[in-house]
Formats: sequence, C-alpha cells, structure tokens
Amino acid sequence: MPLSNVTRRDALRAGATAGTGLALSFVGSAQPPAPPPAGGSETGAEFITADTQAAIDRGLSTLAAAQNEDGSFSDTNNRMLGNGSVAGISGLCGLALMAAGHQPGRGKYGRNVSRLVDYMLRLGAAGNGRGYLTAVQEFGGHQSGMYSHGFASLFLAEVCGMLPSAERQKRVRALLEQSTAFALKAQNNQGGWRYSPTPQDADVSVTVAFMMALRAARNAGVYVKKDAIRAGSAYIRACQVKGDGGFAYMRGQGSSAFARSAAAVVGLYSASVPEDEDANERAIKSGLDYLAKYTPGPRFNQREVPQQHYYYGHYYAALAMWTAGGEYWRTWFPAVRDELLARGRAGGGGWTDISGTAYATAMSLIVLQLPNNYLPILQK
Repeated sequence: MPLSNVTRRDALRAGATAGTGLALSFVGSAQPPAPPPAGGSETGAEFITADTQAAIDRGLSTLAAAQNEDGSFSDTNNRMLGNGSVAGISGLCGLALMAAGHQPGRGKYGRNVSRLVDYMLRLGAAGNGRGYLTAVQEFGGHQSGMYSHGFASLFLAEVCGMLPSAERQKRVRALLEQSTAFALKAQNNQGGWRYSPTPQDADVSVTVAFMMALRAARNAGVYVKKDAIRAGSAYIRACQVKGDGGFAYMRGQGSSAFARSAAAVVGLYSASVPEDEDANERAIKSGLDYLAKYTPGPRFNQREVPQQHYYYGHYYAALAMWTAGGEYWRTWFPAVRDELLARGRAGGGGWTDISGTAYATAMSLIVLQLPNNYLPILQK
C-alpha cells in the first residue's frame, strides 16, 4: 500500500501546519511548532552572523577544491578511502553546496553540483541497473557501502527536478527509482537495514540513512510502500532505551548514546504514516529531551561524544532540532554554531576528522546553513 499521495511542494510545506504525520518536509511535527519570539524568525536566519557566513564561504571553497575530475569528492586526509564511502561523502558534499542555494545551472558552485550528478549517473550505470550507489559494487563489501547508498540516494532525491536538461532529469529520475527499489529490497525482516544488501540483522544507524533517503524519494514523487516505512519506524522505536529516551545501536541490545539517538529521532521524523503518528511522536519527544542534555556549551564535556562520531552526531542532532523547531531549535543552533566555528578556528580555518576534510566540512556546512532553508526535504 503506498503512502498518502501529496505533491512535492505539499510535502515541503506541510511542516508549517503540523498535526498529520511528522516533521516539515518529513511531513508534520512532533508537537505544534511554537511561534517565533518577537524579533526572531522561524528559521533563525538571524543567527547566521558575519563570522558564520565567512566560515561557510571558506568551507564551500574547500569543498569545490576537493572535487575530483570524475565529479566525486574526496581528499587525502580521508583514511577510509577505498571502502565504498566516496559516493556517500560526495552526496553529502552536494547537499552542502545545495544548502547554500547552488543548483545545476545556478549559482557559483552550480557547475560542481552538476558534475556530481554526472558522477552519480556513471556510478549507477556501473551497477548494471541494480541501483546500488557505492563505489564498492560487490554485495557484502565494506560496511560503508550501505551508508554510502543512503547518503548518495538522498542527494539524488534532493536534486531531482532541478536539472535544466530534460534528458538529464529523466536519467536522474530513473536512477532514483532504481536506488529506491534497491533500498526496499535490502530491508530485512526486522524492518531495518544493515551493512549488507542482504542483511540478517539491522542497526539503527544504517536504518536511519535509508529512512531519510526514502522520505526524500517519496517527496520527489517516487513510489514507496507504506508497509516499508511502518516497519522501519517500528524498528527504530524498538531501539529506544526505556528510562532515558535515547536509542541503542541495535534492537534490544546495549545502551543509548548521543549520535545514534540523534539519528533515530531524524529517522522517526522521516516517517509520515498516520497510523503510527502517536507512537512516533511519543518516541520523538523522549528522544528530543534526551538530546537536549547534550546541548553544546561550556557545561557539556565533549569527551562524552566519541570524536569519530562528532560530525555525524551533530549533523543528525541539528536536523532533529531544526525539525522540532521553536525553543528546541533556537537553543540548539547558536550553541552548535559557536562550537563548530571554534573547531574550525582550531583547525586552521576548516574542519576535518578520520573520514577526511570533505566529510567534516560537508557535515558542518549543512548544519550551519540550515537557516537558509534551501534543501527541499527540510524546507519550512
């Protein structure tokens, strides 16, 4: 059974009214959005200070310089190259450029986005119609392959409809349909996704990457089965830890942690099934309250967030707070903005980690540019 039929623009605007489904272009909200305070905007656009914009501009330039001849993005600081992560990191870089308003044929970095589209199309062609968007085409390859597919598919869905060329638009749409079909086939009987296209188990992290990609694909008009979304959100809810509201890595196993809990909230926001609205909203509210304990600032010990998960965690936490809106967002964004700017200054003007400068920069830029309100899946 398909999800309810709405236009892409309806999906992009639904968060302004809330009450049915979940979250902005994820559709709806976990609670009625609070009106912006006097003198403030709904998006917090006033929080992009001159220093913030200068850091954004440097980051965009860094990303453009990290683009390879084939249109992908990577850099020599990435100690994980060759494991299938390039397509996913490239997708994140494309989203970061689009978050600044650049599209194929439009903007200073529009050409960079267009070249990335061509890379994705070649990657799809190399997969012989399977729709698996990773540089590691063999099934059962490195675990990053499935993450890579989720992020690359999200980029494809977001850029779909923005191509000036009708022929390229047709090709992007066809590849998006293939990548969505691949995702649906890779879902296991627990309702989630894991490191392999034919998983025997699931984890909340890969599941969220696929749930968000499916949400964006549906917004772009691609058919997605309601049952698949319901199963995915049920799996995420089953990972919630009773007592603290956070989420474990796997269903019924382990303790909660910041990064995966942030991702889980976004995964639930990515579902928009009326039958599950109440259950998802309760889980989201508990998850948001758990995340609020990790608000960046001098009182929070950053050592509680493993550094290898720092940018991943704050990417999802910012998406969660942006979607929640109101005081959640207006409290979180200035705090994470200041922390990211400080990390950028400490890093000589940019961001990097074990996954490389392109990855850390893309994640940081997506967070810092959320008030721009440009990415279709997140538009208010």
